[in-house]
Amino acid sequence: MDDLPLRLDDLESLARAAMDPRAFDYYLGGAEDEHTLAGNREALDRIRFRGRVLVDVTSIDLGVELLGTRLPSPVCIAPTAFQRLAHPGGEEATAAAAATVGHLMVASTLATTRFEEVAASGGPTWLQLYVFRDRGLSEALVQRAEAAGATALCLTVDTPVQGKRERDVRNGFALPPHLRMANFDGGVGDGLGVRPGDSALAAFIHEQFDPSVDWSDVAWLRSITRLPLVLKGVTHPEDARRAVDEGIDGLVVSNHGGRQLDGALATIDALPDVVAAVQGRIPVLLDGGVRRGRHVAAALCLGAAAVLVGRPVLYGLAAAGRDGVRHVLDTLDDELSRTMALLGATRVSELGPDLVAPRRGGW
Repeated sequence: MDDLPLRLDDLESLARAAMDPRAFDYYLGGAEDEHTLAGNREALDRIRFRGRVLVDVTSIDLGVELLGTRLPSPVCIAPTAFQRLAHPGGEEATAAAAATVGHLMVASTLATTRFEEVAASGGPTWLQLYVFRDRGLSEALVQRAEAAGATALCLTVDTPVQGKRERDVRNGFALPPHLRMANFDGGVGDGLGVRPGDSALAAFIHEQFDPSVDWSDVAWLRSITRLPLVLKGVTHPEDARRAVDEGIDGLVVSNHGGRQLDGALATIDALPDVVAAVQGRIPVLLDGGVRRGRHVAAALCLGAAAVLVGRPVLYGLAAAGRDGVRHVLDTLDDELSRTMALLGATRVSELGPDLVAPRRGGW
């Protein structure tokens, strides 16, 4: 891994060189004009810290507890689809890298590797899922996740329809013939053509995702599993309060990496209101735009229990397979540890809003 770049941003060019241009655009792109895609990162970069001094920072502990699982770091892997587009090892390579350091991986339902193979890495693993028109598809995935040892389910709730991803439309994005959505049996997702003016993924979402999903479906999902249930895609504090009332176990403040509603609030800007709404009753995670350890620290200061990292993991996977993913995780951990030392915080629990300068108008 010595030949991999110091800056995670520099993995992007390596991934571009290693991948089919249409697949790379699928990873890189966002919705419409990609304002939210850029805004996630820009908002994180605007945060300014005010650290404490004269603190013994000889030892820094990154460990956190999340839904009853002790993790060595708050840096977790976000659910990202079709990882074999990046590297033949795909999701298995990502899971293996995460397991070597004990980092949590949230595996996508739209994976090119069956969840059972991902979970076999032995590391802590959640399954991300959707509520499909055919509820039997969702229920079967839940049962398989439980049997395979998943420690939680992560329901994505920001995709009643797919955002307009214009890169994919221009490219006519579809999986190449040698890849398939491995978590579905019986030909689900196979042979989908590109609808005029859209991509094959958009066609799949149009056919399989249920735009009528509401809180009653969340209650149904809660009723069929013993696993903790986390909602991913919450940015409004009223939805956060409702989630607590409904018995949800955790939230992810997410705008789908800028791939759904263009113009959506940056996740780091949405985070404080969601944290305030849940009043510490359930953990709140964040994804979107995280590229540096200081970004992780900023989210933790503003109340996140952990962060999910997506595109950098994909770029590391494309650049160097399992070693590339491990490089991403190690780099973020090292940068977070250094940032905490410079802030005068020796444990994650010591990171709070007093260590970031308030924005005009408050958080």
